[in-house]
Amino acid sequence: MKGMKTNKSYSKRLKLTKNGKILSRKPGFNHFNAKQSRTTQLAGKTGQTFTIKNKPKSHLLPFS
Repeated sequence: MKGMKTNKSYSKRLKLTKNGKILSRKPGFNHFNAKQSRTTQLAGKTGQTFTIKNKPKSHLLPFS
């Protein structure tokens, strides 16, 4: 039996740090940022820690 395929579209949105934390971008900062204040724009650049709860980690991340 072969292993499960990795969800590539999902895994491209995540980044694994050196210590094993998973980072993701904050939602809602892809476009229409001109009306936001500069502090709000810069706050969107920082990543947030991400936890996988109900789905298996190996299915979503190829590097885990």
